[in-house]
Amino acid sequence: MTVRRLEEMSSFEIDRLDRERTVVLLAVSPLEEHGPHLPVGVDAFTARHLAESVAERLVAARPGWTALLAPTLHMGSFAFHAPGTVTMRQRVVRDAVADYGDSLARAGFRFILLANGHGGPGHLVALDEASAIVSRRRGVVMASLTGALAWHFLRSDLLSRVEAELGRPLTEGERAAATGDSHAGLWETSLMLWLRPELVDPAYRDLPPARYSLPERLRPNYPLRGDGQGYRGAPALADPALARAAAEVLLREVLRVVDDLLDGRARPGRERSPFFHVLPLRTNFWPAAALALGGLAAWLWYRGRPPSREANP
Repeated sequence: MTVRRLEEMSSFEIDRLDRERTVVLLAVSPLEEHGPHLPVGVDAFTARHLAESVAERLVAARPGWTALLAPTLHMGSFAFHAPGTVTMRQRVVRDAVADYGDSLARAGFRFILLANGHGGPGHLVALDEASAIVSRRRGVVMASLTGALAWHFLRSDLLSRVEAELGRPLTEGERAAATGDSHAGLWETSLMLWLRPELVDPAYRDLPPARYSLPERLRPNYPLRGDGQGYRGAPALADPALARAAAEVLLREVLRVVDDLLDGRARPGRERSPFFHVLPLRTNFWPAAALALGGLAAWLWYRGRPPSREANP
């Protein structure tokens, strides 16, 4: 199996890689608060685990191929703000990831895949936008793997598959928690108990469920307002076995997408996040809207001017 780390190779070694059989995997996620019980690196740990898992499965299934793991980019937008959260403007995320992908494409790499563990809508859109820019500009396959899948998972569309993988039905409490979970709750706490249990504060077992209505969730930084502790869901129900089962289900779905991309059965933009199609979430929407409104105002002013009077002879 050939899984290599980009930062550990010389430029001469990198240049010898077969571009037709090399896939670059880049994890991109911010540092963000995840309640009182989880570290700020949860999203980055999730993204890196996905990238490494895809790399291992890919080279095992495709003899002669190389998976090249790029260093994790700890960057993102649309996050909850608390000490330790580090975010950037959506435009910065888009442009930085596009520049990163462009550099790889200029070096001849044809397959560049992004792994992400952060669900901020603007962040997901930025990754899709960056992938579209590089794919179009360089004629390569660059795609974000997790935007569409994250949406299906948070909507609980995959729960039956998770139960099958787990080997038991979810309890009523687990199912209720899964359908109202989005941040540092059941799923992410379970994941960290599986991947990095030493980083989970045992006090998670005593945290009460945190539920928010849709109007409450529309307020900025909603899980930290009032008595909120920075999470949404039921972390006390976390179980590493749940994380293992869910990760396997998601990995199989991601690998299906990867195979379609590598074999040319799908275009890079096929699996974009649903948020990509919400125009106000696009990076250029508000500047373009402001420009259009300014132009419209100028036109209306011009049309509404009184006619000029010619001087009498």
